[in-house]
Amino acid sequence: MFNKVILVGNLTRDIELRYLPSGTAIGSTAIATNRRFKNQMGEQRDEVCFIDITFFGRTAEIANQYLKKGSKVLVEGRLKFEQWTDQTGQRRSKHSVTVETLQMLDARGQVNEGEIPTPGGYQQPQVRSSYQQPMTSKPQNEQNEPNIPEIDIDDNEIPF
Repeated sequence: MFNKVILVGNLTRDIELRYLPSGTAIGSTAIATNRRFKNQMGEQRDEVCFIDITFFGRTAEIANQYLKKGSKVLVEGRLKFEQWTDQTGQRRSKHSVTVETLQMLDARGQVNEGEIPTPGGYQQPQVRSSYQQPMTSKPQNEQNEPNIPEIDIDDNEIPF
């Protein structure tokens, strides 16, 4: 089965950060997305959808540090169905998104009107290959020049 959700929107509240006894950070907030469409009468309408989102680990700490209510983000994660019993004894449920990848779409600080924000992002750490190309040292004058071999070709041998 495949469970993947990608959302772009604005945070509806500041992130609530807490820690599990194991030390794992959990950040909770919600994102608002909207869809513009024309109804049958030809009028422009907006449909807003509010989705609870949860960050874990280092992503939660980074989101808490750099994001606030109104921040524009792109989140990628998986849909989760939560069930619980409220204080009155009623069964309650909701869908939420567990975030696996976060990309901040606002520029650092304030974005002036007409200014294009610089995207920045953070993704949960993933296992990477530890192999690295060995470093070779070159003389200072050769470091900036590409290593292109010389070829001896007569102009009559070029087909065009």
